[in-house]
Amino acid sequence: MTSRAELVNRQKAPLATPSDIEPEAVTQISGALNILLADVFALYFKTKNFHWHMSGPHFRDYHLMLDEHADQIFAMTDEVAERVRKIGGTTLRSIGHVCRLQRLQDNNAEFVTPADMLSELHEDEKHLVLSMRTIHSICDESNDLATASLLENWIDQSQRRSWFLFESTRQRGQE
Repeated sequence: MTSRAELVNRQKAPLATPSDIEPEAVTQISGALNILLADVFALYFKTKNFHWHMSGPHFRDYHLMLDEHADQIFAMTDEVAERVRKIGGTTLRSIGHVCRLQRLQDNNAEFVTPADMLSELHEDEKHLVLSMRTIHSICDESNDLATASLLENWIDQSQRRSWFLFESTRQRGQE
């Protein structure tokens, strides 16, 4: 039977997930993925913000599209965080941690036009793709095929959202 002292010592021990990835690569990849995770949380919240505050003649279509996008973005959060843990890293622990790492800008404006909402989200998605491509390069150098594979899927999903946002902002007469 395990003694109370042994249990307390185990609880105080650092997380030590075994990994076949070199420790320096784990540090680089987990650091990059944590920044990505912070940006994904920021994009999720901004997308929900715009979803909640959408207005105008295309309200229903945009409102539903942003809700769908937010669901896709939120689904990424657990996958990113769990990948960090699988390779032996540690991940974000609080909203404050997200705020310290995020690179995407929040939008706290009282009113944003629908076109500006969609354009801003489109730019954020493009930023996310560039960030994921950079992380993919780090994974390639470290022979982390699984993370690279996940990134490829997330890039495709982000590009799809970006495409929808771009097409939704095109002016009539350009069709």
